[in-house]
Amino acid sequence: MDIRHLKYFIEVAHFKSFTRAADHLFITQPTISKMIKNLESELGVELFDRSRKKLILTDAGRVILEQAQTIDKAFDNLQTELDDLLGLQKGHIRIGLPPIMDAERVIRILGEFHQLYPHITFQLLENGTKKIEEDINQDNLDVGITVLPTSEENFHYFSFKQEELRVVVPPTHHLASRKQIKLEELKDEQIILFNKDFALNDRISSACKEAGFLPTVVSESTQWDFIGKMIAADLGISILPYSVSQLLMEDVKTIKVISPTIEWDLAFIWRKNHYLSYATKEWLKFTQERLTVENISD
Repeated sequence: MDIRHLKYFIEVAHFKSFTRAADHLFITQPTISKMIKNLESELGVELFDRSRKKLILTDAGRVILEQAQTIDKAFDNLQTELDDLLGLQKGHIRIGLPPIMDAERVIRILGEFHQLYPHITFQLLENGTKKIEEDINQDNLDVGITVLPTSEENFHYFSFKQEELRVVVPPTHHLASRKQIKLEELKDEQIILFNKDFALNDRISSACKEAGFLPTVVSESTQWDFIGKMIAADLGISILPYSVSQLLMEDVKTIKVISPTIEWDLAFIWRKNHYLSYATKEWLKFTQERLTVENISD
């Protein structure tokens, strides 16, 4: 049985005639008669009483007609829904954002996309990059921002922001007047880091180990603005992406790090070998184009 069987049956029931139904469908009368006979054989019931001048639905035929009309309508609605999706009239995109980043550019691009496709909705979830990768793998998110490197076996990605990390200290700190420092000079400092859900935690710890020491972590947080308040309260110093350090409202000083320089590379990632909705594909294309243009203009 396929949808054509049901459509032909609905037409015959409507016209009460194989001939008129065939004419309406632009097929031959023997063809539609054979299709109805096949449908009856498959269902194991007679759909029409053929003993009269006009075709009359049997009791089974009336029950099946009601269901056939429901199925036919659902099939038509499905096609309409697909047309809406292909035309980007509908859709929902789940995006993971790490709270460590300055999300202003991404939010602005979302706004531009929404102006073009107002019926596409968004769900924005804040988490560390490790949790974002986990949620994409478990189909709880469609796309997310993470710190490279990521698993190239599991994810497609495109990079959109590379920048150095800076040491951030209160203005009364003994390093506050310095323009640059070697990372090894922080070996006796108390450091505030993002917690272990953030790839940046691993990046900083690895850089410190490369410089010959393990960082003394006085506190961990998930919020950059809270880290700024702790620095201003002289609870410790931190190492933050330059763009994030510029967002801090507190009176703090930023210092360039050398030997080694610590950098981060932000990227959008999405799962390999997994269905990606039309809305998500279009949004990724739109976002990559906008970010590429902005990076060139910078």
